[in-house]
Amino acid sequence: MVVLDISVFSLLKLGVLLLVPVVLDWFYQLGLVTNLLSSVARMVVQLLLIGLFLKYIFIWDNPFLNIFWFCVMVVASVFAVIKNTSFKIKTIFFPLLLAFSLPSFLVVLYLTGMILNLPNVFAARYFLIMGGMLLGNCLRGNIIALSNVYGQIRENQKNYFYLLSLGASVHEALLPYLQRAVRIALKPFLATVATMGLVALPGMMTGVILGGASPGIAVKYQIMIMLAILSVGFTGIILGVVFSAKVCFDSFGCLKLTVFKK
Repeated sequence: MVVLDISVFSLLKLGVLLLVPVVLDWFYQLGLVTNLLSSVARMVVQLLLIGLFLKYIFIWDNPFLNIFWFCVMVVASVFAVIKNTSFKIKTIFFPLLLAFSLPSFLVVLYLTGMILNLPNVFAARYFLIMGGMLLGNCLRGNIIALSNVYGQIRENQKNYFYLLSLGASVHEALLPYLQRAVRIALKPFLATVATMGLVALPGMMTGVILGGASPGIAVKYQIMIMLAILSVGFTGIILGVVFSAKVCFDSFGCLKLTVFKK
């Protein structure tokens, strides 16, 4: 089966779909149209560049180059989280770097080596594509969890200090906020998992089918990637909060306001 190509003219016609959100934004005066259009423009440019780059990455398929590009994706994910939260880069970068890289790297190696049994576990077509899917979901979860944890602590400092006054450690006082944040961050994903195949066909399954594989193979790949995303997302969110707490609280358990942007 040959995958149907999309012409440049057809891509331009897709711009018609943007008229709906633009009109709704204007009608309800949401003020999002500038951000919407700039985000779409960035997406198009980035995808065109990465498409060209991956073409040669797949041709060369060098393990060291693949690992280097995976590290670039991890760093980009960390910067994206910091940009969408209130933290300063220098204070939270390395804790999040560890929280992202450890679970995603280990899980993607487990998939390529133990599940797919690839002779080259760093094969670009699998290592980078699945790694990108894992990092993307870990990114979204961490933005929600970190914003929720530290936002709640800053808004309810009396409750937090009350727990500390009762003799609780920073970890114990932080635990209720961590529990709430993890539930909120994972709720949309768990809802997606619970309705997958019933409400909509998921991304990887659709891609594999469009690539010419049978629905049976596509289902197996989708189950594999969803369980991997759940593992990496769950672990990455918790590690993100735990590792960040090491640098965001002083020896007395007080939240350092200097770690946040003004």
